[in-house]
Amino acid sequence: MRERRKIYEGKAKILFSFPDNPNLVTQHFKDDVTAYNNQKHSVIPGKGVINNYISAFFMQNLQNVGIKTHFIKVLNMREQLVKKAELIPIELVVRNIVAGGLAKRLGLEEGMILDAPLIETYYKSDSLGDPMVTDDHILSFDWLRQSEIEEIKVMAWRINDFLSGALSSAGITLVDLKLEFGFYDDQIILIDEISPDTCRFWDTGTKEKMDKDRFRRDLGGVSKYYREVARRLGILNGSF
Repeated sequence: MRERRKIYEGKAKILFSFPDNPNLVTQHFKDDVTAYNNQKHSVIPGKGVINNYISAFFMQNLQNVGIKTHFIKVLNMREQLVKKAELIPIELVVRNIVAGGLAKRLGLEEGMILDAPLIETYYKSDSLGDPMVTDDHILSFDWLRQSEIEEIKVMAWRINDFLSGALSSAGITLVDLKLEFGFYDDQIILIDEISPDTCRFWDTGTKEKMDKDRFRRDLGGVSKYYREVARRLGILNGSF
């Protein structure tokens, strides 16, 4: 039996080959948590398990409403089987409420509700700190064609709309989220993960932060609030 090999290791996940099918990979969720471009780092036992199940829940439900994703199935508590996509080097951030970098960059008050979702694009590069780029940058450096830029933005709006509704019914406000995309079989699909690591979740009533800002801002209770997100979504069980 062929052994799997490590293809890539990032800050929060590891990708392994899937010996039975070269077009698939195993995505392993780590307990590591980082902030400020890896300047701040810790390990929170069980975080990877929670994120695995939360991301699988969102990916499966997005597929059910017609959003193409890399997700195939959960393999175990920490791993899921996903399609081996060609990474698009652009991250999209969809913002519904002013928070984080947007508040700091423009001197805005955190918590201000935007009239409409705002999409920002960033060049995916840890060494450069993921700089913000415009559509003109994306076109000039041949990262995507105009039609592809429009396609991922439409996908981002649809994803944001669906998640906002799903979370609202659980008493959670989707403040913003980071999305990554890739090519698979000449189609653009959603990749990476959707979890408290990649989104800002606030309790709708108390505005309590339920995401990685608890680590960024030394608020504590990271595991507690990640678990609470899972519980409210109905996916908390004896597995974690």
